Amino acid sequence: MPLPITIIGGYLGAGKTTLVNHLLRHANGRRLAVMVNEFGALPIDEDLIEAEDDQIISLAGGCVCCSYGEDLVSSMAMLATLRPRPDMVLLEASGVSFPGAIAGTVGLVPTYKLDGVVVLADGETIRAQAADKYIGGTIRGQLAQADMVLLNKTDLIEDDDIVRRWLNGTSGEARIVRSMYARVPFDVVFGTIWRDGKHGVEVADRYHADGYETLAFVTAPGVRPDQAVTVCADATTGLLRAKGFVPRPEGGLAQIQVVGRRGEIADAPAGAEPGVVCIGLADQINRAALAVLADDRNSITERQAS
Repeated sequence: MPLPITIIGGYLGAGKTTLVNHLLRHANGRRLAVMVNEFGALPIDEDLIEAEDDQIISLAGGCVCCSYGEDLVSSMAMLATLRPRPDMVLLEASGVSFPGAIAGTVGLVPTYKLDGVVVLADGETIRAQAADKYIGGTIRGQLAQADMVLLNKTDLIEDDDIVRRWLNGTSGEARIVRSMYARVPFDVVFGTIWRDGKHGVEVADRYHADGYETLAFVTAPGVRPDQAVTVCADATTGLLRAKGFVPRPEGGLAQIQVVGRRGEIADAPAGAEPGVVCIGLADQINRAALAVLADDRNSITERQAS
């Protein structure tokens, strides 16, 4: 199956380095490969580094880091040949680059699948940066290309609702997630890891930020994969991500994935079982909107983040 890759963007100082290290520390056994533009500006905390060579830096917990420099495609191809294979890839874009352009390159590599574009915004300075005549175009372009915006450094903002409303008008259809010190649950950035288990999925229960919730359910007979994507991607559901396996009318299962307002449908892997998991902020998830998809409205299970 294609490797899922998440692109992390955002202007200089927004908190990308902090986010990368937070995710590495909370991978919980998942093999995460991190791609950075160059090792000279390596964002990885030193205590996570176990060994280094010219191409790959081995990190704690089976994770790795590599530099892609000017040859992104070759570096991606090399990562895909690693054994054991990474579970997912995180690409940290440079602070002045456009993540959408990198996402376009990913689409040309058949061994990869774009999992999402996450852009960090420095809540204290983002509006002033966007208005700057020199860097404003870059800032606004990065935000417009995001599936999800992490409104970071909210502890430094007197009223983060004002900034969030401004972002809603600037970043198009991206979901806005508040954060301090770039601390967000791993599955909010990457999506759920799928394993055999209840509902055909395993719901993560070790989040490292407060206020998040997961909902799991089996879709009702007659619910098509495209219908499930449409509902989960609608802004009124309040979801950040959704992923799962939904029966096709002609037989078999489709895998659906939603990040922000973007949804995808693909063939399900062999052995998959029906089930959908949704992730969002507990006070924003619209359970009634999601219940129209469920086989039994009372079967929607939840697990509060801790």
